[in-house]
Order: sequence, then structure tokens, then C-alpha cells
Amino acid sequence: MKAAEQNELLTGNLKMNLIKLALPTSIGYALQSMYDMVDIYWIGKISANAVAGVTVFSTIFWIVVVLNEIIGSSSISLLTQSYGKNDMERTKRILEQTLTFKMLVAVIAGIIISIILEPLLRFFSKDELVIKAALDYGYIRIFFLPIMFASYSVNTALRCLGDSKTPMNIMIFSSLVNIILDPVFMFDKIPYTNIPGLDMGVFGAALATVISTVVAFGVGLFILINGKARIKIDLKGLLKLDWEIDKKLLTIGLPNGIEVLMRNLSSMITLKFVSTYGTNTVAALGIGSKLLGFAFTPIMGMSSGSSTMVGQALGADEIDKAKETARFSAIADAVMMGIFSLVAILFPEEIMKLFINEKPVIEIGITMIRILIPSLVLAGWTIGLGCVFTGSGHNTPFLLASIVSRWIIQIPFLYLSTNILNLPVIAVWLSFVLSEIGEVAVVLYHYKKGIWKATRV
Repeated sequence: MKAAEQNELLTGNLKMNLIKLALPTSIGYALQSMYDMVDIYWIGKISANAVAGVTVFSTIFWIVVVLNEIIGSSSISLLTQSYGKNDMERTKRILEQTLTFKMLVAVIAGIIISIILEPLLRFFSKDELVIKAALDYGYIRIFFLPIMFASYSVNTALRCLGDSKTPMNIMIFSSLVNIILDPVFMFDKIPYTNIPGLDMGVFGAALATVISTVVAFGVGLFILINGKARIKIDLKGLLKLDWEIDKKLLTIGLPNGIEVLMRNLSSMITLKFVSTYGTNTVAALGIGSKLLGFAFTPIMGMSSGSSTMVGQALGADEIDKAKETARFSAIADAVMMGIFSLVAILFPEEIMKLFINEKPVIEIGITMIRILIPSLVLAGWTIGLGCVFTGSGHNTPFLLASIVSRWIIQIPFLYLSTNILNLPVIAVWLSFVLSEIGEVAVVLYHYKKGIWKATRV
């Protein structure tokens, strides 16, 4: 393949190339987030305890996903820069190692989290119904953790090679599988019909998610092995480890992984503070988390596309194109988050009623949405500029931003407002806004400092 064909993202109108790359990814993420929303919608039909149980488990579960983040962010830098240099053999080996190494790490992580899951759940809630829901939902998700990790890498790899449409199609298909299976597995009778279901409750929601993940991984792996992608991998390469590459997969993304760990640990502590306000508040936070996940889908698509373009630009020593990509991404992300925030502020009650009918949860959620959601504009700007760190492999600013925003600002503010001043739950929502202000300040400082411009992997 000729160099011009390899670096087609860097030729022509960069903004249009970024939109073309990001749009399919955003659609795919939107569908993936949609089935998270569908999960919480159906779980909300069971009870607030069920929503709270899934919320507590999900908060704990994302601690394990830190390992996926470390290897995943490393692989973006390695894949895009190798591909930008037209080194196809090394790109192939990096892709194979990412899949194999991720699954190995996920097996180890799954064993550990399965052992400590119940004690951790009891730290956050004494409500036996909440704990039972969390366990019913959680164990099967943990068992299929290796497939989940590998599925992420298949889609990431295809995007790093400049193909965002295939991951979009995979995610759309797997999302539809999940959306269809949810009500069938969860209820004794499929809602709004007379068709009998399997009545598995929250376990059914988890099973539907697992099946959709297996489907996504299977389709993606088939595409990569059969040479239908720009890089063809083989089973022989998947069955051996390459320490030279594996070491980089662990170290390049380590600051980013520690950042996610710090963020998730702070989320656990935040959840502990929230739990003092009762199960209804935990349930509202769970719904809010899903809303945030859905809101982030367009900017995650933009971030994925811009990181790919930045990595390829740096691999080809095109610094100005990397800067142009990041600036456009930041502006576009902030505008999209502004539009979403406006809709949420105008219709908070209607949004909450989509997920739950219990009035106390809805009332808590209305205040949460009006205070917390506008901070997404700042988050959009932060994520947009942050693509230069992921693309270059200079991930330390993410870690520093997390330490400042979560551990120096949010957690002390929460402790002061809940344990000392005994403020109402509105203080919890304000803590997120203050945290976001701190994060954008740190990211902007390191973007302007410019170390990422000289970083190569």
C-alpha cells in the first residue's frame, strides 16, 4: 500500500476527514450507550433497589476496567504511529499482542474482583435487596470480562487504521441484539405484549449485555483474521506473547490507567457519600451516570477520531495538523455538549420519568440534572484537547488532571459538605462541577506546555 493511501486522513480538508472518521464512531458509541440506557430503563421497571444495585456494581466494576484503559490507550499510540510510518508488519504484531495481552490480564483481574465483590458491595450498602441485585447482575459480567476487553480492542484497532464504519456496524448490530434480548430475558411477560419471557430479572439484563458483547467480538475477530480489514492478523500471532510490545502496552498507557483508577476510586468514595442520603439518591445517581454516558457518545467518537489523526500526524511529523485537529475537536465537543445540556435543563422531569416512576427518585434527579449536566461543556473542551495526549503517548497530564480535580477538589469538598457541614445532596452535584473546572485548567496548561509535540512511541 502506498504512503499516500496509508495517510489519507492527513490529506485534503482535515476537519472534513475528522468528521467522516468521527461520525460513524459516534453513531456506534451512541448505540452502545443506548443499550446501557435500555438496561437501566428496564431495570427501573423492577425497582429503585434494582437500579441502586446495578449502580453500585457498575461503580466497583469500572475499577477493573482500568486495566483495559491502560492497554487500550497504549495501543492507540502504538498502532496509529506505526501505521502512520507505513510499518505494516509492526502494526500487525501490535494488534495481535493487544488482543492476547488484554485477555490474559482480564482473566487475572476477573478472578480477583470475583473474590472481593461481595465485601465491597456491603461497604456501600446494607440493603440486602440492593446487594442481591448487584450480585445477580455482576458475576456473569465478570466471567465474560476477557471477551469484553478484547471486543473493545477490535473496534479500537479498526478505528486506528482509519476504518470507523466497520466498528459502527458491529456496535449497531450488537446493540440491537442487546435491546431485543433485554425484555425477553428480564420479565415473565414481555412488557406491552402478551408474549412470555424468561423472568430472570437483573441477571437477564446482564446476560443480554454479555451475549451482545460476544457477538461484537466474534464479528470483529472474523473481519481481522479473514483479511477484510487493512491489517490481517493470524491465529499463530495471537498464541504467543512479545515482551517488547507488551512492555510498551503496559507502560505507555500507565499514567492514563492510573488516572482512570484515581477517577474510579473517587467515584467509589463519592458513591459512599451519596449512599448516606439513601437508596433513592443512589438510584438517581445511577440514572444520571447513564445519562452522562449517553451524552458523551458524540464526543467519544470525536475523541477517538481525533486521537487517530493526531497519532498518524505525529508519526508523519506533521505537528501543525495535529494541533489543528485538537483545536477543532475541542470546539466541536464543547458545542455538542452545550446543545445536550440545554435540552436536559429544559426537560429534566421528562428525562427522569423515562427511566423510573418513583416520585422521590425523580425529584432528586431533577436537581441533579440541572446542576450537573451543564458541566459537560467543560468536559467536552477537556476531552477535545486531550486527544493530543492519547495520540502522542504523553498521558501524564490525564493523571495530573485527575489528581487535582478529584482528590484535591472534589473529595475534600464532599467530606466537608457532608460530614462536617451536613449540607443537602445538592452539595454532591456541585462537587462534580468544581471538579470539572479543575480538570479543564490542568489539561489546558499541559496542552499549551507542548511536551506532547515531541513525544513518540
